[in-house]
Amino acid sequence: MRGLKDKVAVVAGAAPGNIGGATAIRLAEEGMLVVAADLNEAAAQAVVDGINGSDGRAVARGFDISDEDSYRGLIEFAVERFGGLHGLFNVAADLSPRTLARDTDVTSVPVDVWRHTIDVTLTGYMYGVRHALPIMIEQGTGSIVNTMSSAVWLGETERVAYQAAKSGLIGLTRHTASLGGRHGVRANLVSPGVILTGAALDTTTEEWREQILATVRSPRLGKPEDLAAMVAFLFSDDGAYVNGQSLLVDGGANFT
Repeated sequence: MRGLKDKVAVVAGAAPGNIGGATAIRLAEEGMLVVAADLNEAAAQAVVDGINGSDGRAVARGFDISDEDSYRGLIEFAVERFGGLHGLFNVAADLSPRTLARDTDVTSVPVDVWRHTIDVTLTGYMYGVRHALPIMIEQGTGSIVNTMSSAVWLGETERVAYQAAKSGLIGLTRHTASLGGRHGVRANLVSPGVILTGAALDTTTEEWREQILATVRSPRLGKPEDLAAMVAFLFSDDGAYVNGQSLLVDGGANFT
């Protein structure tokens, strides 16, 4: 894609088999200089090892998205290492059973689950935007992509904290698009449907996947690489006139 070679990208939430890991790989294939970051630095390093072994250029960084100093340090690291910052992809989320399985409905969700989910998936994304946007504005160019979820459009009866946090990203992203747009900085949302990440393949049955596929206007369910391709487009010059949008990447499961 046009305009990506030698530009600098941070992928916040990159581990093997997930959307962030696939995106880090795709961006490196497009010639970007990639900082793959994750709470688990060893997981980010595994992604980086694969990139560098294929003649890409990437470095790993451990960080905690719910800690502003940690996120600030990640952005500063990227700029110091590669000399700028042109793309930020916020994709980190806590999907562990200890959090997601306890994220029930509004009448019963534990407050600690609510607060933690908001801290990671909304406030954490805001930290990234807060520290990346001024750099991009000063450069006069940049692209920020936040990861929402098609669950927002469904109105599920469970996972209230997750839906609330993801819904909040609409306002954050549109604000960022408005603030940065006239300075050459774009901000958009990608909203995945069911994506067969490594974790999803490990925790779901073939029967369940067939049931979900029956609801999708596509011959297959999504792969992490489908999101990676969309992020690469939104980072590229080919996506230069896309700003403030929410783009469903769900095989046609939802129409909005």
